[in-house]
Amino acid sequence: MRKKPFLPMLITIAIIAIIVICYYTSQPKTIFLQGEIESNRVDVAARVQGRVTQFNVDVGDNVKQGDTLLILSSPALQAQLNAAKAQLNVSLASRDNTYSTRPETIEVQKAQLEKAESDLVLAKSSYDRVNSLAKNGTVSKQNYDESFNQYQAAIKARDAAKANLELAQNGSSLEQKKLADAQVEQAIASLSQVKTDVDELTLVSPISGQITTRIAEVGQLYSPGTPLYSIIDLNDIWFTFNVREDLLGSLKVGDKFDVEIPALNNKKVTVKVTVLNALGQYANWQATKATGDFDLKTFEMRVKPINKIEGLRPGMSVTTKWKSHN
Repeated sequence: MRKKPFLPMLITIAIIAIIVICYYTSQPKTIFLQGEIESNRVDVAARVQGRVTQFNVDVGDNVKQGDTLLILSSPALQAQLNAAKAQLNVSLASRDNTYSTRPETIEVQKAQLEKAESDLVLAKSSYDRVNSLAKNGTVSKQNYDESFNQYQAAIKARDAAKANLELAQNGSSLEQKKLADAQVEQAIASLSQVKTDVDELTLVSPISGQITTRIAEVGQLYSPGTPLYSIIDLNDIWFTFNVREDLLGSLKVGDKFDVEIPALNNKKVTVKVTVLNALGQYANWQATKATGDFDLKTFEMRVKPINKIEGLRPGMSVTTKWKSHN
């Protein structure tokens, strides 16, 4: 009886086994990635010190941009505002005084000019008469000189009276007017600054969103920069995954894939990659072998849902099945 050729059969079986092993080992492995839902959060703080007199919203309330969150009071700022208003009134009065002259002063100068013009008419008439007689030799040289000097003095007196009237009508000098204008501008700027600080006593929402934290308490005094509210923007939500670089494959910004949200009954959502950033050294995967292995960086992968999903909240988990080619 001939023996069966077992050797060729064993070789065939071994080859088939190798092929099967290679096939399965070359197929991508499916792993589960877990991420977290995040959103833009704004901490709202007052720019000035004040005591809370009332708050209009509480945790869980939805607000729109510009809504009043709370009102602070500050007697010190109110006093500064009153002082700034008073200083502006003083500077305006000073400027008006610089630009103008009392009506009584102007009337006096007008009267002085009228008198000077009358005196000039009389002096000119006297001079013309003496000058005519001087040509005939009937007037002495001394009388002629006296009449001429009186006429010249009357002209100068008229010019001086005219200048005094113009000075009274125009007010102070150009330099004094510029100084008065500058003082008014300075007072307006100071008042505007104080008004800006007073306006900051009314705290408004910088974004539309939902209140998640309220620190403010009625009657409490808060320093500038102390966060009083936290607001999340539910219209700006994204999912964040931390992925080892060897699992990224050919992934790029703009790629789409599906995720599931456990909190929403494992609702399946299609998302699009918006950010791929390498994290710091603290997030790297460290090699455990001295040779034949190397450290791997961890990347932050940020994705956004294609369509708006109701019920998403920051802090919720999100999962996806990820294909690994390792």
